[in-house]
Amino acid sequence: MLKDLRQWWRRGGRELAVPVDGVTGATKPAGKHQLSFTEGTAAMPKLAPGAYKLVVEAAREVGGREVVSIPFQWPPTAAAQPTVSGKEELGEIKLELKP
Repeated sequence: MLKDLRQWWRRGGRELAVPVDGVTGATKPAGKHQLSFTEGTAAMPKLAPGAYKLVVEAAREVGGREVVSIPFQWPPTAAAQPTVSGKEELGEIKLELKP
């Protein structure tokens, strides 16, 4: 299943030495979905200050594929909600940053 996330797999997924089963899963049904992460937890370890990108990829078993990204600075200095919208497979993706 991880190999189906082509861009991630080509850019480094195949070279990881640790299990990474928790970073991906089957495409969720259509609708709005919310994920929440707190810095310093297992899902989001401490990040070094700098420029980052939130990358969301949707890949269908037969058919479409789309990748969108939202650049952001870490740590955030002010509350922000940058958004980006997909054109075919993904709708609006919003990143909520809290200082």
